[in-house]
Amino acid sequence: MVDQKRRHFFKKYLLQEFRNVARGFGSGLKEAEENSSFDAFFDSYESSYALTLAYPDEILMETARQHGIETQGREKKEIAKELFKKHGGYGN
Repeated sequence: MVDQKRRHFFKKYLLQEFRNVARGFGSGLKEAEENSSFDAFFDSYESSYALTLAYPDEILMETARQHGIETQGREKKEIAKELFKKHGGYGN
């Protein structure tokens, strides 16, 4: 005869794990979409206007250096992206 307690435990555990996997998959998918949107924001100077074109070069470069971001030989949008990721609160 089958022990019903064990059968019930197995069903409950399996269902619970399936729910956890589904939640994790949903969270991962949402995070991937957010990262994609974030990267798309910095694809061009036009899309990232507020942080690249409208922000004075001297202030951006000085702010980046103060936060330990290398500026030599890099595009302004790359520097702004790194600065925003590091200290702008994205993903915090």
